[in-house]
Amino acid sequence: MRGINLDQLLTFAMVVEHGGFTEAASRLGLTQPAVSMQIRNLEDRFGVRLIERVGKRALATAAGRDLLPFVHRLRDEADAAVAHMMRHRAGEFGRVRIGTGATACIYRLPAILTTLRAAHPGLEIIVVTGNTPDILDAVEAGSLDLALVTLPAARPSLSIEPVCVEHLVAVAPHKSGDGMSSNDDPIRPADLAAAPMILYERGGTMRAVIDAWFVAGGSQPRPAMEMGNVEAIKNLVAAGLGRSILPSVTVAGEVDRGRFHVRPLSPPLTRSLGLALRRDKTPDAGVRAMAAALRRLDRA
Repeated sequence: MRGINLDQLLTFAMVVEHGGFTEAASRLGLTQPAVSMQIRNLEDRFGVRLIERVGKRALATAAGRDLLPFVHRLRDEADAAVAHMMRHRAGEFGRVRIGTGATACIYRLPAILTTLRAAHPGLEIIVVTGNTPDILDAVEAGSLDLALVTLPAARPSLSIEPVCVEHLVAVAPHKSGDGMSSNDDPIRPADLAAAPMILYERGGTMRAVIDAWFVAGGSQPRPAMEMGNVEAIKNLVAAGLGRSILPSVTVAGEVDRGRFHVRPLSPPLTRSLGLALRRDKTPDAGVRAMAAALRRLDRA
């Protein structure tokens, strides 16, 4: 039935439960005439008497007694709905869909997601990996809420802000046998390109950043293999099948264990990670919490 007023139903239950209009008005913060008007309107709506006076008490009629269990269920559902919405507002409930590259997913997101889950245990987090252009397409289409992507990137419909800078380094097997592991001096494009390279696959922004570094140095790399997975690249390099250029964060914990030899690049090469959000979309609390965590990446 359309047009049933929830406030009138709740007022009716309050009158019955407390046995009078005056007590109900006090608990509801209304005047007694206002409570009487709500009950009268509700009775007009159903076409039956719902409350009758017995002495000084207001009691439910037979119709009122039949109505009361339904009102209790409606009140419980309304309370549950309010509680759920408050959790959404506080960022403790809901869903966040984030897109990023495989490298950032492995080395940047775990700490962020752990902290976010601890602060918002009811928040569902969905992570999608892919190349920057595809991830940005998904944010534009609304199938992702936000993204952490490699810069440069630009879309008129998206707000893209830098949040983190990563230094790239040359990576070779610990004992490469080609002279790269003989010192720790910065290595130039021509020297690095002299041996087989295992690089990120073409089409991604990371590969474009690396190719531009070689071109600026007057060199052309000789990719022996191209892969989209940083862990696969590392395993192949460790097996002695070539050199690579990787973010320093991906090998920081393995140099001391003797798996790789790492040298800085000359000129230095960095990649920037950026946070992408739709300009026309108001983020909910969960998305705001995720965006705030990503903006703190450089301080992590």
